[in-house]
Amino acid sequence: MGAARIAPTEYRALDLRAHALLADVPLHDVWAIDLAGPPGRTMLDLKRILEGARLGEANAAVKALFAFRWWLGRVLGWDRERPGDGGDSFLHRLTAEDRERSLVPPGTREGPFRVLYVSPREAISEIRNATVHGFSVFALDERPPGYRLYWAIHVRPVGAITRAYMLLIDPFRRFIVYPAVLRRIQEAWR
Repeated sequence: MGAARIAPTEYRALDLRAHALLADVPLHDVWAIDLAGPPGRTMLDLKRILEGARLGEANAAVKALFAFRWWLGRVLGWDRERPGDGGDSFLHRLTAEDRERSLVPPGTREGPFRVLYVSPREAISEIRNATVHGFSVFALDERPPGYRLYWAIHVRPVGAITRAYMLLIDPFRRFIVYPAVLRRIQEAWR
């Protein structure tokens, strides 16, 4: 399967920590892609790929959209750290067991995102700015002869701008960014 938007029920049927951790955060979008490969690969394999894949450069359109978004964020001050923003982080929702079991220390910065939790088959990260409090969930489901990678986006409003912002960017995310990024992941996974 190529990159495809899927029904939320398929994602919600997976046994994931994200479902409890983000229970009160609306699920905005879910995508999936099939990946080939031998058994035993984990989220750490995916994270290594993500580090080197330069997803923001998946193609010229994606690169331009990311550059425009980060420029606009600087100009309008959307991405500045604000006093008290750390208190909104979902890090406080993690249990002691979550923190101990996470393969990447919770709170680790990964670009504009902050890691919440990483297990062998799931990675949850958050981003908080003036437009959204967003959560990216990757879930890796082993299915012979390979895997299905799920990418879910949860969005918690931070103000009146969130709804308008998401409506504005949805066509770009759904028709340009997500398909290109997932194809890039699929190529790098091979």
